[in-house]
Amino acid sequence: MVKLRLPNPGLEDRIPSHAELEVLEKEESDSRPKWDNKAQYMLTCVGFCVGLGNVWRFPYLCQSHGGGAFMIPFLILLVLEGIPLLHLEFAIGQRLRKGSVGVWSSIHPTLKGVGIAAMFVSFLVGLYYNTIIAWVMWYFFNSFQEPLPWSSCPLNDNRTDYIEECSRSSPVDYFWYRETLNISTSIDDSGTVQWWLLLCLTCAWGVLYVCTIRGIETTGKAVYITSTLPYLVLTIFLIRGLTLKGSTSGIVYLFTPNVTELANPVTWLDAGAQVFYSFSLAFGGLISFSSYNSVHNNCEKDALIISVINGFTSIYAATVIYSIIGFRATERYDDCFDKNILTLMNAFDLPEGNVTQDNFDQMLQLCNVTDPATFASLKFETCNLENFLNDVS
Repeated sequence: MVKLRLPNPGLEDRIPSHAELEVLEKEESDSRPKWDNKAQYMLTCVGFCVGLGNVWRFPYLCQSHGGGAFMIPFLILLVLEGIPLLHLEFAIGQRLRKGSVGVWSSIHPTLKGVGIAAMFVSFLVGLYYNTIIAWVMWYFFNSFQEPLPWSSCPLNDNRTDYIEECSRSSPVDYFWYRETLNISTSIDDSGTVQWWLLLCLTCAWGVLYVCTIRGIETTGKAVYITSTLPYLVLTIFLIRGLTLKGSTSGIVYLFTPNVTELANPVTWLDAGAQVFYSFSLAFGGLISFSSYNSVHNNCEKDALIISVINGFTSIYAATVIYSIIGFRATERYDDCFDKNILTLMNAFDLPEGNVTQDNFDQMLQLCNVTDPATFASLKFETCNLENFLNDVS
């Protein structure tokens, strides 16, 4: 049997054997930190993997690719590419007991650039991620008001009407663009520093510094809160969402697959990209975390557990989001029906309460028979819940 061996001189010297690893682990017991317990390590990995990709991007991709149909390629590729690559990162970090740059240098000196690139990508992601955290803090601080500042449009200078720009868009958009970002009117005008966002960004970096000031010793303590709190918040949102009218319509819409999307190659490409995004693969962080494990740790089992938690979180977050989407779509559906009912009542001078959603079709037929000319002149809006679900999503 012919074996293909790539030229890699000195590989045996750079990759320690199991016996050498045990000796190395004992020698590093005082100088190199270790996780206090397995829970800290698992929670750190969960907190590193689970994030905006699960809560923000996954529900959007579900809506773009046929609802539940997107979950099929996502789960398939999670097994085929997510679990093996996650296991690989855990394994090389635990075996070589080094960070991303050191691991790739040990495999081959020319691969050192892969580790440096991963470190650079992590730096860039940290920049924009903390910017998003700053926005979250700003909204969090502003939520301690009644009414919420984005619930209604502010009055104009004369206090006679709402600000026109807000009336033409929405209170939410106005608060985002004018109160939060305070964007300039032109790209040529860079504007000024928004001190409130700068303060929130400073707080975000300050919290990050405190959580990592002593490496895994402080990170391992912080993850008890940072990795579990999102699940508590999602559960609160889900309970609240299920109490709203129409929430089940959104959930049913999410889990009703449009199987024709499975023949679309873009669906599979987006599912593969989502697996990489939600697992935070190739960032180097998972390699570093696993390097602090014991050499006898079962990294294969860890990869399976993290993958199951990751997939469950994506579906759980999508359920929460779509319960709210169902409520908003139902609101628009009811408003549309109310407008049509009002149009019919005004045209035929019908008593209030005689026309409801339940008997609307019957009343349409009756009015059409009673006065076809008047009925033909009426313009009714198209009220379709599925269309509203698509628009809201």
